[in-house]
Amino acid sequence: MIDKELLDILACPLCKTEVKLEEGKLVCVKCGRRYPIRDGIPIMLIDEAELPEEKSS
Repeated sequence: MIDKELLDILACPLCKTEVKLEEGKLVCVKCGRRYPIRDGIPIMLIDEAELPEEKSS
């Protein structure tokens, strides 16, 4: 998986805020984009990210 030291230095390329590991993906704590991890390598490209799900109110 992702090394803790690597996770500590990674940031969302769009928001420049921290990411957390959730369900095998890196999730931005600000914008909610979900970045995939392939073969243990985080793919931190905005075009590769899944957009956050819309929350109905």
